[in-house]
Amino acid sequence: MSVLIVIPARHASVRLPGKPLLAETGKPLIQHVYEAAARVRGATVLVATDDARIERAVLGFGGAAVMTDPGHSTGSARVAEAAAGTPARIIVNVQGDEPELEPAAIETLIETHERAQASARPAFASTLVSAFPQDADPDDPDTVKAVLSEPDEDGLRSALYFSRSRLPFPRGEGAAPLLHIGSYAFSAETLQAFARLPRTPLERTESLEQLRILEHGHRIAAAIVPPAAPGIDTPADYARFVARQRR
Repeated sequence: MSVLIVIPARHASVRLPGKPLLAETGKPLIQHVYEAAARVRGATVLVATDDARIERAVLGFGGAAVMTDPGHSTGSARVAEAAAGTPARIIVNVQGDEPELEPAAIETLIETHERAQASARPAFASTLVSAFPQDADPDDPDTVKAVLSEPDEDGLRSALYFSRSRLPFPRGEGAAPLLHIGSYAFSAETLQAFARLPRTPLERTESLEQLRILEHGHRIAAAIVPPAAPGIDTPADYARFVARQRR
């Protein structure tokens, strides 16, 4: 196993309870995510959940699932538990509410992390960003914005900051906001190290766990990929996803 994709999925979503099992398209949401991830070349896919209903659904469509501690406060902590002891070279965290994330984007994330690990300044983790899709609002706090560096000598960009506020502030011309796609690539070592890092003030303020990595002084490499539909956080998001699937 060289790449392990772990999809964290919990039932107790505040804004959309039971989200992974919503099935107005004819299959549960988690199956859409799983099937997209399974098309990534050379990857093994695993769902990490805290709910037996989700585990049964995944096993029911032929997927692989593992039960994890219900006390985890973040998806990355759930992924770290599921991936502990894995022989995988790279572990990818694909959010369970990103059913329209293209396999090619996940492959770009893997390739970026491979390059970033071998660069002059190795990355602790790697992630993805895109231009804002037409139906996504940069002023919406549910859409996370990323600010990136210019490419370095290896052609790699680094994340400078992530925020729920609109960044950069549009006082002049020059840089459009970038949408953060909440998928991450780690090595087995950095994933477990991330799970052990203490939470940080900016992470708590913005409720964005990736800020913990930056606040502890580590690098997050970032690749820009074509825009995709935003993740599903609300009933309205899910209704739009169902409509797109029925076209």
